[in-house]
Amino acid sequence: MDDRWAPARDVIRRACAQALALLLPVACAGCGLQGVALCAPCRALLAPRPEAHSIGSLVVWSGLSFEGPCARTVRALKQAGRTDVATALAPALRAAVRAAVAGAEPPVVAVAVPTSRTAMRRRGYRVPELLARRAGVRTMRLLAPARATSDQRVLGREERARNVAGSMRARAEAAGLAVVLVDDVVTTGATLEEARRALEREGAHVIGAAVVAATPLRDRPRTAARRHR
Repeated sequence: MDDRWAPARDVIRRACAQALALLLPVACAGCGLQGVALCAPCRALLAPRPEAHSIGSLVVWSGLSFEGPCARTVRALKQAGRTDVATALAPALRAAVRAAVAGAEPPVVAVAVPTSRTAMRRRGYRVPELLARRAGVRTMRLLAPARATSDQRVLGREERARNVAGSMRARAEAAGLAVVLVDDVVTTGATLEEARRALEREGAHVIGAAVVAATPLRDRPRTAARRHR
């Protein structure tokens, strides 16, 4: 990926955001500061800090911890339609993907966890795919919802696993592919485990997963490679 133009793109984005702020009321997604989409201190706190987590036998890399400005920015994207903040979250996902595929023999394809039909109708966009595009990660749509599920946010660990069991199906084209799963946030990992099950049932090999952020659950162990540097 060519990053030579990244500084210029950042200047243009900031200029556009400032111009838009003159026309429409806007507040920092991370702290609520008026007049800016994302203030400099909150943007600095979104600098990637990749970390590996063990979800069963699946290694999941997160770019950030889901707390503070990161959590509020992700919620703004998912719940308030703030697609403007996806670019600020993209470096965390990019770093997580790079860590997840490090050492893997290419080619490895990225597969975004599918968005439910209800969420797609409500938002009008697929969060994992949007974040992947902003991160410069090309994804393949090899997964699709197989049935409706309840809102995971209100469920406990065992309830989450039961809720998503059998909820995805993979396309036959997944057979023989090495896959890294991509999602926005990991909590218990139930959704990622179900995605892996569906893909591997069709003959894919899931080498790991990458997410923007991981919730800081005390009962989810980290791998021996605690931080990727």
